[in-house]
Order: sequence, then C-alpha cells, then structure tokens
Amino acid sequence: MHELIYLRDLVIILGFGVIIVTLFHRLRLPAIAGFILSGVIVGPQGLGLIDNVQQVEVLAEFGVALLLFGIGLEISLEKLKRLWNLILVGGSVQVGLSLIATFVIATAFNIPKHTALFIGCLLALSSTAIVTRGLQQRGEIDAPHGRLILGILVFQDFSVIPMMLAIPVLVGAEIQVGEFLLTLVRAVGIIAAVLLAALLVVPRILRYIARTRQRQLFILSVFLICIGTAWLIASSGASLAIGAFLAGLVVAGSEYRHQALADLISFREVFASIFFVSIGMLLVPSIVMHNLPIVLAILACILVGKSLIVFIAGQVLRMPFRVSMMTAVALAQVGEFSFVLLFSVQGSGLIDKTLEMNLVSAAILSMFLTPFAMSSGPRLADGLGRFPLLKRKFEIDTIEEASNKVGKLRDHVIIGGYGFAGRELSRSLKDCGIAHLVLDMNIENVRRASESGVLAFFGDITNHEVLESLAIERAAELVLLVNDSRAAEQAVRVARKSSPDLHILVRTHYLLDIESVLAVGANKVVAAEREAAVEIASIVLNRHRADSRQIADIQSRIRGHTEDKT
Repeated sequence: MHELIYLRDLVIILGFGVIIVTLFHRLRLPAIAGFILSGVIVGPQGLGLIDNVQQVEVLAEFGVALLLFGIGLEISLEKLKRLWNLILVGGSVQVGLSLIATFVIATAFNIPKHTALFIGCLLALSSTAIVTRGLQQRGEIDAPHGRLILGILVFQDFSVIPMMLAIPVLVGAEIQVGEFLLTLVRAVGIIAAVLLAALLVVPRILRYIARTRQRQLFILSVFLICIGTAWLIASSGASLAIGAFLAGLVVAGSEYRHQALADLISFREVFASIFFVSIGMLLVPSIVMHNLPIVLAILACILVGKSLIVFIAGQVLRMPFRVSMMTAVALAQVGEFSFVLLFSVQGSGLIDKTLEMNLVSAAILSMFLTPFAMSSGPRLADGLGRFPLLKRKFEIDTIEEASNKVGKLRDHVIIGGYGFAGRELSRSLKDCGIAHLVLDMNIENVRRASESGVLAFFGDITNHEVLESLAIERAAELVLLVNDSRAAEQAVRVARKSSPDLHILVRTHYLLDIESVLAVGANKVVAAEREAAVEIASIVLNRHRADSRQIADIQSRIRGHTEDKT
C-alpha cells in the first residue's frame, strides 16, 4: 500500500498544480508562483493533503537535477567561454559582497560568526531554475541583461561546491588538514575529468549511439550520462543538482544536445513542477503570521540588499543602468541551492531553529515574488532611468565620448546592436559608402566594431541623452537589432520623441512583438520568425519547381500586412 500512497501524493500534487496554474494563466500570473502556492495549499501546514514531505522531496531533488541538467544543455561550454568575463567578475563581486554584507549585518545582531558566514552562503545564491525559466519564456536569454544574469548564476552555481566543502568546518567538526585537502583535490579532479569527458569522450559515445537510430537507446544513454555524472560529482562533496548541471555541460559539448533536450523536456517540466510544489510545502503560514514583522524585515533585507549588490556588480562591469537594474531585480531572491545547503546542516546545531524557519519563510516568499518582479523589471528600470540625477550618474561618460566623436555627422544610420545582423548591415553600409555608427551594450561587440574601423559606442539605446549624443535629430535612419523586445520598444518611443521624421526599422524575434513596436512609432518591423518561414517556404517551393509568381504571392501572404506602418 506504500506505493499507492506515493501515487496518491503525486496525483494530488499534479492535480492541484494543473488547477491553480490554469487559473494563474487566465489571470496572466506566472506559472512558477502557481506551483509554489499549490505546495502551500496541499502541504502539511495547509490543507494537510500531503503529510509526508520527505517522499515529495525525493522527487523534487530528482526534478531540480533534471531541470539543471537541461539548463546545462542550453548553456554549453562554448557559451561559457563567451560569458567568462561576466562569470568571473560579475559573479565574484556579487557573491563576495553578499557574503561580506550578510556577515557584517548578522554579527551586528549577535549571531555567531560561523553561523553568520553560513547565512551569507545561503543568501548569496539566487534561483537558477526560476530566473532562467523566466528568461526563456520572455525570450531574453541572449539580451544584455540575460547574459549578465546567466553569468552571475553560473558563478553562483559553481560556488556551491566550495560552500558544501566548507560546511564541516562551519559546524565545528574535527577535520584533519590532510583529509580536507584530499577531499578538495578529489573534487577538483572529478570536475576536471567531467569537463575533459565533455570534450573528448561523450561526443563520441553519443555519435555511436545515434548511429543505431534507436530513440529509446539514445534517451537511456542521455539519462545514464546525466545521473552517472551527477552521482560522480555528488560523491566529491558537491550536491546532486550541481552534478546534473555539469552533466548538462558535458552533453552540450556534442552536436546532439538539441535532440537530448527535446527528448528530456517533458520529464524535466513534470519533475521541475514537483520541485516548485515541494518548495511551497516548506512554507508554514502559521509561522509567517506569528513572526510576520521579522519575516517581512528579513524579506526586505534580502530583496533590497541583493538588488543593490547585483546592481553594483553590473556597474563594476560598466553595464548601462537599464541592464544593471533589470539584472538586480531578477536576482534578488534566494535560490534552490540555498535549500540544498540548509538541508545538509540539519541536526548540526549550526543555525537556530527559529532563525532557520524565519529565513526559510522569507526565502520562499522571495522566490514566489520573483516572476512578478521580472515582469515589472523593464518598467522599473525605465521609471528610475527618468530621474535626471541617475541619467547623469550612469550615462555621462558615454554621452561625452560619443558627442565628441560624432561631431557634425548628418544623414547617418544608427545601428543598435552589433550581433551577426548588425555586423553584416555595418559591412554593407561601409561597402556602399553610407555613413553609420554602432551602439551596443556588450563591450566586446563595441571593441570588435572599433577594430573594424566602425564608429562604435558603449551605451543604452533606450536612453534619451545617449541617442541625442549620437545626433539622432540629424540621422537618416535608426535600425534596432537588439535581442530585448521591451528595450526595442522603449528605444523606438524615445527616438520618435527626439526625431519625429526619423525612419525606424526594428528586428524582432516573434510575431507577437510586431504590433506593440509599431504602436510606439516604428516605420517597419522585420520579424525573424516570419522571415524564417518565408525563406523555408521559398527553398522548398523552388526545389519542387513551383511557379515564380506563385512563390512571390506566397511570400507576400506570409509576410502579411503588418510590416509597414502607414
């Protein structure tokens, strides 16, 4: 009968999850918040429909492992190379300042130093699962703030390993120096072996498995790599979730990562949902209500303190105000690895039980608020960016530099974004002798453009003063090729106010963004989603020797009537 109880709990979790998330969807509320609320309702402190949380935690741990395996698949070692500066500088500043700030504040309240340091480890981490899912749903993974968020999250995830290794020292266990060094060397050795396997072994294994054309065998092999790598790394002292994340990086090194992700996505979504429900079960409403002032004070310190620290990290990297602000809002919560650390010290006496429950309550509330905060992040950044003092503080260097170099430039094209499309457009304009300049929020892109002989500047395309410094009122055209649709919308709005007759062309990724961008003043919008459909249809029809006039008619039909604003 034990198995039936297990299945009953699973039915309750999934049933309430479906009902509440469906309701949240109709109310346009984030799904993750719905799953957390489901856990609060069905848990032992809610309706009490599930009283054995440990059973659910087993599924939840497996769920977060699969979730982080999927995140590792999507990041890949190649992407980590491109983000190395954001990871090392941004991550180290954020984690370091979080540890120092928490330690100072905690010791000021007479909390023992080793406990204060452990609390600093808990609060330094943000939720990779919630934040990356939010970025994916909003299509902002490759946006400037998405890249910075990802860089800091990766550093946080890797920093969990030394945090886990430091726990025996913090709880006061007697550890021989030689034993500790041996554990550390073993951990480094296993991780190095995993990364080496990502480059040399795993791609060959998956290539051999793929040749069999047996989908079941491929899925089984991917699961084996995921669980096996996670087990190996967990045996070194790290968590199972960290092991799964590194396993994702291993598979991402092969050309089969997209197929692996497609095969695992359904499993990942189900178990990840169970993880968020299990987090909700940890919340005890009676404790929150009884200690409401304390819990709210801790929550405010977490949200405000982490936002400020992340913002400082963004400014150290010379990120524009908007990017730093949106990153700060997104990373203000406590993460799932904080609970992994917390569970590992239960029964050790490292942290007082009352303080632990208050911290857990504030942490869960911070996670619950994160999807709402990420949705309001662009509006908050735009609102704060209107204050003259903040504009001068964070944009004055860029403005002065741009104004001096632009001079009396006239009838030029301003390119916002120097990715592949921006580089090709710049090269084409240069070949045709058309004056243009580039603005980008990625310092590496600015450096690359400058090395190519292009007039390029680092700055925020949504800022009024920045656009004026680029002589927007004398420009012939503004071409926006940024990956953040909300930023593109704001840039169009600001540019239209500065230059009513300016021709504005915007590239968006999705058809859903066209109407909103046209509504704020764009003349023409090119949706990558639509143009891909046009190109695919043309290639297929040409291969089948369709009539050229019919192909042209089909292209016109696909493009529709919303490209140009009349």
